[in-house]
Amino acid sequence: MHRVLLLLLLLLIPVLVQAQYELGRPATSKEIQAADITVMPDGRGLPVGQGNAVAGEPIYKSRCAVCHGPKGEGRKGEYPALVGGVGTLATPKPVKTVGSYWPFATTVWDHINRAMPFNTPHILPPNDVYAVTAFILHLNGIVSREEQLTEKTLPKVAMPNRNGFVPDSRPDIKAHR
Repeated sequence: MHRVLLLLLLLLIPVLVQAQYELGRPATSKEIQAADITVMPDGRGLPVGQGNAVAGEPIYKSRCAVCHGPKGEGRKGEYPALVGGVGTLATPKPVKTVGSYWPFATTVWDHINRAMPFNTPHILPPNDVYAVTAFILHLNGIVSREEQLTEKTLPKVAMPNRNGFVPDSRPDIKAHR
């Protein structure tokens, strides 16, 4: 008798879950748009916004410095450095940071937007993400403190390692530089 009740319960759980959470229904266009946060290297997908290192510094200090250090030096073995490493990629001990390794400033923005702060990802509004991105790029000597980053200017930022990656040449991959 207990086995029959257990089997019946196991069979009903998916039905109850589906009824509770509306699983299996088509997503609305509003739900799809909210989930589409992809940003491409050329800037497609960046939202309207702006920020500079001056505005980004206090946000960085309150949200990022606890893990990445006040000057982006990281915490060895725990959280990566964001600054430094220029000229080390071809050495036996490369230091991969935003300034030495990342090829696109838009990718920095996208990573901050999607995954940071680590304990509460995707909570920063676009202007704060632009500002923190500007501050990190400023720490790396890539942009000035006052340079305003927007959805139009960010894709034009020339990262030091922008030519350090080789596009995939397989014929079924549409990679363009």
